[in-house]
Amino acid sequence: MPLQYVSRTDPAVANALSQELARQRSSIELIASENFTSPSVMEAVGSVLTNKYAEGYPGKRYYGGCEKVDIAEDLARERACAVYNCSFANVQPHSGANANFAAYTALLDLGDTVLGMSLDQGGHLTHGSPVNFSGKYYRFAAYGLHPETETIDYEAMARLAKELRPRLVVGGASAYPRTIDFERMAAIAHEVDALFMVDMAHIAGLVATGAHPSPLPCADVVTSTSHKTLRGPRGGFILTNNEEIAAKIDKAVFPGAQGGPLMHVIAGKAVAFGEALQPSYADYIDQVVVNAEQLGKGMMDGGLRLVSGGTDNHLCLVDLTAADVTGKDAEKLLERVGLTVNKNSIPNEPRSPFVTSGIRVGSAAATTRGLDAGDCYQVGALIARTMFSVHDEAGLAAIKEEVDAIIARHPLYPEFDY
Repeated sequence: MPLQYVSRTDPAVANALSQELARQRSSIELIASENFTSPSVMEAVGSVLTNKYAEGYPGKRYYGGCEKVDIAEDLARERACAVYNCSFANVQPHSGANANFAAYTALLDLGDTVLGMSLDQGGHLTHGSPVNFSGKYYRFAAYGLHPETETIDYEAMARLAKELRPRLVVGGASAYPRTIDFERMAAIAHEVDALFMVDMAHIAGLVATGAHPSPLPCADVVTSTSHKTLRGPRGGFILTNNEEIAAKIDKAVFPGAQGGPLMHVIAGKAVAFGEALQPSYADYIDQVVVNAEQLGKGMMDGGLRLVSGGTDNHLCLVDLTAADVTGKDAEKLLERVGLTVNKNSIPNEPRSPFVTSGIRVGSAAATTRGLDAGDCYQVGALIARTMFSVHDEAGLAAIKEEVDAIIARHPLYPEFDY
């Protein structure tokens, strides 16, 4: 599958694309929020649907000529509802942040009190960070982790909810390796007459197959991205079973927060939701969970500590204190040996978020590439070896050779030749 047109008309862009494909092929992707889409998803996103303006919703557009793009959006909405066993889906948000913005707009008034997970203990930027719209437009308070178990402290969360009486409680995380008890969170929210929203962006794929309990039976609104464990194109979507809230969500997305939807990306979402309905996808997610467990085991056996002692999902949060390496330095060091991760704060982080004392390691993209449990244990062990080989150039060279051997066994996108 060569670059038939851009290589001729714009060699500079073609060169950037070629270099990025080479980078993806030559390293093992372990960033927990990234994945590799299928060629079918890419084909849909690169289709003629990019040419169509379609403000509004299927059957109620502000432009003519939308009959065919309506088919794609209806497929995406119907398949999303089938994947998550719900009655409503809005698939137009351009991103997870946009989905959260629209959900807050639908559910809240400016200045309302919201309870979300602390950013430095696993929460997301849009769950109340003071530099984000969420922290600027609403009065966020943060719940966090129990200091001993490093898992969500539901009792402290309940006490905080009773004290603050928030309008909304937000569940979900971007760096939390354990199963989240959505039913307990919903009970905490509803006891103080608050609405309950879940941002399941990271675990959307696991929820789709039952590998993580679904928030839909108890949450008033669920937001997500489509590109992490779900393995679709970059974008967002919103789900609910509440008809009144559904109408508010539609208005909050358009015309409230966005204009014309990205119809080519929505087509890619339709493909991804269709893939998630296949039995092979459940097998994939099962392997993602096993692989994350083995990644963690390899790192622990190599002398590193995992926050909370392990993982239940697709990611591990790694404390690098024992290796005396910062997350920033670890990220660069691992890139040298062909392993791509991101620096990440750990609970009670002593360093700035630009430096950190930890890394976040995920298994979704590596599993898509074909790595199995044995490969992932080896990768975890290699991460640990790298952390304890900072000044050992020969040792780092040997680690890179082992990484390259794993990469050679699992070629990425062999059908692409640019």
